[in-house]
Amino acid sequence: MKNRLYFFFGCLFVLVSCKQTPKKEVVTTQTESLVKYAKGFDIQRIGNKTKLIVKNPYLDADETFEYLFSSDDEKGSIKTPVEKLVVTSTTHIPMLELLGGETSLVGFPHPKYVSSVKTRKLIDAGNIKEIGQEANLNTEVLLDLQPELVVAFSMQKTNKSLSLIEQNGIPVLLNGDWLEETPLGRAEWIKFFGVLFNKEQQADSIFKSIEKSYLEAKKIAQKATIKPTVLSGAIMSKDIWNLPAGGSFVAQFLKDANTNYLWKDTEGKGSLSLSFESVLDKAQNADFWIAPGYFNTKEEMHNNNQHYTQFAAFKNDHIYTPNLKKGATGGVVYFELAPTRPDLVLKDIIKITHPELLSNYELSFFEKMK
Repeated sequence: MKNRLYFFFGCLFVLVSCKQTPKKEVVTTQTESLVKYAKGFDIQRIGNKTKLIVKNPYLDADETFEYLFSSDDEKGSIKTPVEKLVVTSTTHIPMLELLGGETSLVGFPHPKYVSSVKTRKLIDAGNIKEIGQEANLNTEVLLDLQPELVVAFSMQKTNKSLSLIEQNGIPVLLNGDWLEETPLGRAEWIKFFGVLFNKEQQADSIFKSIEKSYLEAKKIAQKATIKPTVLSGAIMSKDIWNLPAGGSFVAQFLKDANTNYLWKDTEGKGSLSLSFESVLDKAQNADFWIAPGYFNTKEEMHNNNQHYTQFAAFKNDHIYTPNLKKGATGGVVYFELAPTRPDLVLKDIIKITHPELLSNYELSFFEKMK
């Protein structure tokens, strides 16, 4: 629910002989990064083991975490494939399913918000137990499930629930996919899960397919001769308008869709906090309003703040939201699936802003707000 080098090249170790000592043979050990876009993790193969390195598991992290995996039951490594695990974010569910690993899931926090039909069937059948909420896990229930590992995310360095789980001998893998700065960087975390199931090649193949689809869509968007202007966000509290900063992954989507996001030149990877007046001054005549906060209808927006009606996108019915497509129990599909399928998000934005370029495509996440 939920920042560093692009490539992490292996080190070269050379044994050099000392004076009056027989010269030793030079030994070279090289590890190769298997990650292309993501900045928060890396995968390295070391002999018959795989090392998973998580470099940015929470905001302002100043430490890295390394985990060894092996198909052999070796001391100091986690045995793969993992047959019983717990994950803690809905964004993990689609990656498990693409790898055929959803049946290994034994526990999940607040499963009401899981939208996927396949995983919902397992929840409804009692195969996946509720283990509290993300920030307050029910460790008693979780420990009774005896998972082989827990994939968790943490907002800060200290987490009592996760510490207790580790103290009981269950490895906790921190997952920082939510901190990635680019759409493809987020999607590449499927390789993280590929390690757990001994399906690294399959994970790589799935990601390459998503990458190919994304880059093809981006290329199509470049055919547009007009760049429509785009506004995003809304007033969330205390008359402060929150919208994506110019360096955010949302701004990257809008750039790759060949639109003119009006705050594209601002600094920062997260969100900006602006006054209503400054947003109105800059975006009153914007062509499109994409993702207007938590609102579902124009009436909700008007009732919240009648000044929203001053925007051209409001008047012209050019407001699109991802909040309307939900699973059977109310979970928003976008929040679950979009990080894994950025190609579909990009195609949605292209369809909205350049409909002539994808005439036969139907929106996957967004809908016009009514």
